[in-house]
Amino acid sequence: MSDSAGCRCDVWLWRARFFKTRTLAARFLDEGRVRMLRGGVETRLDKASRAIKPGDGLVFALGGRLIAVEVAAIGERRGPPAEARGLYRDLENN
Repeated sequence: MSDSAGCRCDVWLWRARFFKTRTLAARFLDEGRVRMLRGGVETRLDKASRAIKPGDGLVFALGGRLIAVEVAAIGERRGPPAEARGLYRDLENN
């Protein structure tokens, strides 16, 4: 899968190691707890199958923290933490 093709949001959140399992990521998305910013338009993601692409911004609260990231890459697998950190750019700590 190429980075330009996009990826399911639950898969990306799992690959980027925000969630231990895809099931947890999918449940979080189904509850409408993630907002996506694409092309200046903010959208609430309400389905795990929504596609995200590099350049999209994601904002969500997790573990009492507000997380704002930009998708930098889609990735091919759920790799080690160092690889996962390469999938996004933290927008809170620039």
